[in-house]
Amino acid sequence: MSKYYIGRKTKNLFDPQSKTSFKLSRSKIELFINCPRCFYLDRRLGVGQPPGYPFTLNSAVDKLLKKEFDLYRDRQISHPLMKTYGIEAVPFKHEKLNYWRDALHGGIQYLHGPTNLLLSGSIDDIWVAPDGQLFIVDYKSTAKKEEVTIEADWQISYKRQMEIYQWLFRRNGFSVSSTGYFVYCNGDTEKEAFDARIEFNIKIIPYKGNDAWIEPKIFEMRKCLMSPVIPDYGVDCDFCTYRKALKEIEV
Repeated sequence: MSKYYIGRKTKNLFDPQSKTSFKLSRSKIELFINCPRCFYLDRRLGVGQPPGYPFTLNSAVDKLLKKEFDLYRDRQISHPLMKTYGIEAVPFKHEKLNYWRDALHGGIQYLHGPTNLLLSGSIDDIWVAPDGQLFIVDYKSTAKKEEVTIEADWQISYKRQMEIYQWLFRRNGFSVSSTGYFVYCNGDTEKEAFDARIEFNIKIIPYKGNDAWIEPKIFEMRKCLMSPVIPDYGVDCDFCTYRKALKEIEV
C-alpha cells in the first residue's frame, strides 16, 4: 500500500536562477494569502501541507451539474434556474471549455510578464449574455438547515476564487462581467427517510468581484519566492502552530 503523503518533493519547485516561467495555480495563490511560510515551504523547498481527504460527494455534485448545464449549452438555451433568477444568459459554448475545466492538465492560464509567473485556475462553468459578456460561475455544495449564503468569514476564499477566474479570463482577452454566480446546492437532511437518494435545494447567488488585489499579490509572491529566508510562522495557520509546538518538544 502506497503512502498518502509522499513527503518532500524535488521537482517543479521554484528556482531563483531559472529563466523558465513558474506555474502557480489558484489554490497556491490562496495558500500564499493564508500563510506565506507554508507557501514558501511548498513551492520553494518542496515540503507541502499534508493533503486533505477528497470530497467525493461534492465532486459528484459538480460533475452532475456540469452534465446538466452542458445539455442546455448544446442547445444554446437558458437553464430553468437561470430563468428563475432572471439571468439573461446561456451556458457559454467554447472549444476550450473542457480544457479550462481540467485542473490537472489544463485550466485557464496567463503568463504575468513582469514576474514570469504562469497563473492558472480551473473553472466550473461560464455563462454568456446576449452582448457577449461572460459570467464566471462556480458550483458549491453543502448540507445544512440554514439558508446558504457566501457571507461567512471563511467564504472569503470563495470570493477570491471567483475574482481570480475573472482576472484570468480578462487577461485572455475576454469581456468579463464583474458579477459572477455561485450555483449553491444544499442537501435536504429533513426528509423522513433516505430512500437511497439525497435531494438538493439549489440557489444561485450573485457576487460582484473586484480583482484589483491580484496584481500586487503576484509581485508579493514573486518576492517571497526569491527570498533566501523562510517567512515567519503564520499567526493563524494551524500547520504552523503544529510545527512550532512540535519543534518545542523535540530534542
